[in-house]
Amino acid sequence: MRVERVGLYGATVALEIAGARIARIAPMPGPADWQALPLPVDPHLHLDKTFLWPRARPAAPGLFPAIEATLADRADWTPEDIRARAGRALAEAAGAGMGALRTHVDWVEPGVPLAWDVLGEMAADAPVTLQRAPLLPVDLLGDPDHGPPIAAHVAATGDGVLGAFLYRHAGYPELLARVFRLAADHGLRLDFHVDEGLEPEAQGLNEIIRLTARHGMEGRVLCGHACSLSVRPEAEVARVLDAMARAGVALCVLPATNLWLQDGAPGRTPRLRGLAPLHEARAAGVSVMLGADNVADPFYPFGSYDPLETLRLASTAAHLDPADWLDAITTAPARALGLPAPAIAPGAPADLLLVEGADWQDALRRAARRRIIRQGAETQAKESVPA
Repeated sequence: MRVERVGLYGATVALEIAGARIARIAPMPGPADWQALPLPVDPHLHLDKTFLWPRARPAAPGLFPAIEATLADRADWTPEDIRARAGRALAEAAGAGMGALRTHVDWVEPGVPLAWDVLGEMAADAPVTLQRAPLLPVDLLGDPDHGPPIAAHVAATGDGVLGAFLYRHAGYPELLARVFRLAADHGLRLDFHVDEGLEPEAQGLNEIIRLTARHGMEGRVLCGHACSLSVRPEAEVARVLDAMARAGVALCVLPATNLWLQDGAPGRTPRLRGLAPLHEARAAGVSVMLGADNVADPFYPFGSYDPLETLRLASTAAHLDPADWLDAITTAPARALGLPAPAIAPGAPADLLLVEGADWQDALRRAARRRIIRQGAETQAKESVPA
């Protein structure tokens, strides 16, 4: 297979594919017709509660009403319901050209949640690589009685990652210390929902950074949200980001859900948008990535399983040049998930996404055609990026 007039790292090239590998990349004159990137990776999704909207609508704006609406709906979940909703999500992700994803699975009681087992069963036949991360309240995972058996079960049945939600929990330094010991004991990565609010005193991230350095877990800890960094003093934020980079803690920014949930009140235009300072984090040396987070559920009624749509929204919300942030939906999340870092290079696997456009601004500004190549074979793509 030969694909011509491809934009790659600012140059126009032709890609020659032999079998399941990229055989040759040759320069070409003239403008590009297609923009190329490795199959994207989304590091932060919630397949267990996807497509609950509109049957589970929060009573009020904000994070905690969304949590309550989800908890109320969970009583009616069945294996068939979870498979139908998650299957729809996986089909959409594959049709958008996604290569891999990590889904968080709510785990709110000591017993194993139904969705954990159902999504584990679905992973074997999923059209994209599917990784699960349990999402436990830190006081449950850090409980000396409940935490150890949960961690042992995750280590035996999961995908090598332990996860927790931390937001101004009482006694959280001691709870986090237990969580890190559990991860160390079982050789697990860690993935946190942390400081998902607009109170400057929400500073759980600081303790996660300290414990990551103490346990030598560089490159094995991912933090999502960190919204409070958007309202903490600038000098303080700079110190946190410097420590984050030195400890090797990665940051996942979730533009859709944070824009929707933060500073919300009926009849009032939000002033504070809750985005973690991704420009400053990258400049400090932090690995920064983007995730879609919630899709059609109580936390965000819109959204899609399309990493390009996530990149486009982040570009608008945070004033990004998308061409400079392609790694935030490809190599950075792949490394954070412990997967091989994807690349477009001679000898690399022929797994790539082609999007019609002269450059990335052109490709993302409109409903553009795309071509998906998996293992050297072109597969069916959805017709367009959402307008």
